[in-house]
Amino acid sequence: MTCLFRKMTMDDLEQVVAIDQVSFGLPWPPRSFYFELTDNPPSRCWVAEMDGRVVAMLVAWLIVDEIHIATFATHPDYRRQGIGGKLLHHTLRMAREEGAVTSFLEVRAGNEAALTMYRKFGYMESGLRKGYYSDNREDAVLMTLASPDYERLLLDGETDER
Repeated sequence: MTCLFRKMTMDDLEQVVAIDQVSFGLPWPPRSFYFELTDNPPSRCWVAEMDGRVVAMLVAWLIVDEIHIATFATHPDYRRQGIGGKLLHHTLRMAREEGAVTSFLEVRAGNEAALTMYRKFGYMESGLRKGYYSDNREDAVLMTLASPDYERLLLDGETDER
């Protein structure tokens, strides 16, 4: 199956919200995704689609030369197939074309699968936000992907995209 990486559209919102709700203890309200698509100029919203179904989503903010990963999830039925990594790679590459040279994100300290993936990309732990998540007071690990690691990453790997 071919995976298509493309900009998120309003038609994707129902599926994106469903992925968010099944993936996170603190999902975004649907209006937040609507805002990202319609009213937030720094926002860059992407989806991975297979056979007409949205299987992963990512919202990032491009601020000057930094791309901040705001939310990112793969539907549980499609996890551990490399789709999330390819979507992240696509997002970072598109952001680089717009001038990004670093990337930042926060991830739950207990999310070992995500931490492992981010480390493979070259993200380094750069801080800790104690008790950041209000549902269980879990810490957030701050991670940074800085140049030249960002540049190296974009030379590695291929993605299917249109």
